[in-house]
Amino acid sequence: MNRPPSSLNMLLSRHTRRREFIALLGSAAAWPLAARAQQVMPTVGIMTTASPTTTLGVRFVINSLKEFGWDENQNYRVVYRWAEGHIDRIPTLVDELVAERVNVIVVFGEAGIQAAHRATKTIPIIGVAADMVRTGLAASMARPGGNLTGVNVLAGELDVKRLEILHQAFPVAKRIGALALPDPIFDTRPELETAARQLDLELLVITVRHIEELTAGLDALQSAPVDAINVLSSPFVAPVRATIVDRLNRARLPAIYEFPEIAEQGGLLGYGVRLELASRLAARLVSKILRGARPEDLPIEQPDKFDLVVNLKTAKALGLTVPLTLLLLADEVIE
Repeated sequence: MNRPPSSLNMLLSRHTRRREFIALLGSAAAWPLAARAQQVMPTVGIMTTASPTTTLGVRFVINSLKEFGWDENQNYRVVYRWAEGHIDRIPTLVDELVAERVNVIVVFGEAGIQAAHRATKTIPIIGVAADMVRTGLAASMARPGGNLTGVNVLAGELDVKRLEILHQAFPVAKRIGALALPDPIFDTRPELETAARQLDLELLVITVRHIEELTAGLDALQSAPVDAINVLSSPFVAPVRATIVDRLNRARLPAIYEFPEIAEQGGLLGYGVRLELASRLAARLVSKILRGARPEDLPIEQPDKFDLVVNLKTAKALGLTVPLTLLLLADEVIE
């Protein structure tokens, strides 16, 4: 025989249902937290022509991302690809980053940007290069177009300015060598030849098509002979930077390089945008992308400060005297 529930039983039953309902609400509120914990961290793909032991730009990007609140392997991860001076590897390396389904690709140099643009029209691309507008990679500074933005370092345009600085530093040098490393997009030779004529200089351009030809190219400059060398801007300088600096210093040849940091590391002269600054600007763009910005809404950055670094320690080792007029113009003099 079924008896009607007592008042006490009815009260306990309502209390139990109430606890179950509160527990259900609590677990539901925890769902978003659990889901967030299980989400895969955003991934940044970085492709550079350098190698892990010779790169400066990549290190600067990672350090700058930390300033913007991104700690590698804590709230984002990085997939690295190194061309190690081999231009033929670039398309494959970029394809690998696309296959990794990275959230953004950071690329150094026009050739890498071009390869990335061919490989994907959806993954945002942050390029660090000489001039993406001049080379046709971007429609304009304000509206680069598509999935591309980045930082112009104006390295190529400054090749002529470096020639002028080299002439000012060593006016007795009349035969100037120009070391051109492989870059299939950017070529400043016409502008350099015009500037050399105006300065009454003889210009000898040695083009190194492959990194394996570097030694032969440096040999050709020494046997020419030349009085000083303008190491032309190229992303392919990075993996062989130390070799070039050491070889030219041992040959006692004054030389100027595209980044101030190279003079700080033993080169004689360095003039241009600081690679550290360019990399920081690139990292800021990456941070904005990771936080939801679209590349088409991010104008190309272009630093307006160019530093001249003179390494007097190197000049002394080479037996050279740098004119006081140039030292007064320098942003940094290493003694």
